[in-house]
Amino acid sequence: MNQRLSDPDLPHSATKLEERAQRKAAKRESKKAEIAVSTLDALKRLGYANTTMRDIAEHSGMSLGSLTYYFTDKVELITYCVRLYKAEFIGRIESAVSGYTAPNRILDSLAAELARSITDDLSTHRLWYDIRSQAMFDPTFRPVVAEIEDKLNRTLGVALRAASSQGGLAPSLGYAMIDGVFRQLMQNTAEEPLDQAELTARFRQALERLV
Repeated sequence: MNQRLSDPDLPHSATKLEERAQRKAAKRESKKAEIAVSTLDALKRLGYANTTMRDIAEHSGMSLGSLTYYFTDKVELITYCVRLYKAEFIGRIESAVSGYTAPNRILDSLAAELARSITDDLSTHRLWYDIRSQAMFDPTFRPVVAEIEDKLNRTLGVALRAASSQGGLAPSLGYAMIDGVFRQLMQNTAEEPLDQAELTARFRQALERLV
């Protein structure tokens, strides 16, 4: 017994088991991300309320049993999708304003990225607002919505403070005002398409007033 515990091969075996577990976890996460892409496609076509786990499984080319192996229910799946999408959106905003110190350049780049996001990702943003509305009635979505809005608060707050000689608005107020403009322009674009240049100009005008 004591001889086995002191076996020099044991640490190596433990390392191999750990590496195997990490590879398995990475493979599982990659598959979940792949499912999320298919899920977003289905949700963008059907909307949250009209999409079932069976719809998502069929759209992903999976059996319902295989889908529930990765996600136990629709709420878990939607939460994962929203986190994944919004992480990318926030990352794009951060990249758009990083490296600039001149307020005008920050506002120009932020306005352009917000406009691009509407023209390129309109249906995904509509899904976000759908889920956010659902959170008013379904408490299971409230934690993820609060988490994402906190990140958006902080990200946009940093950008607005950097672009303002006066320190900018309080992050929550700045986010609320940008969100209001974003949603209005998004709805207008859904009804009567606006080109990216016009969207950028409108965002630029709104941002300038905020700072």
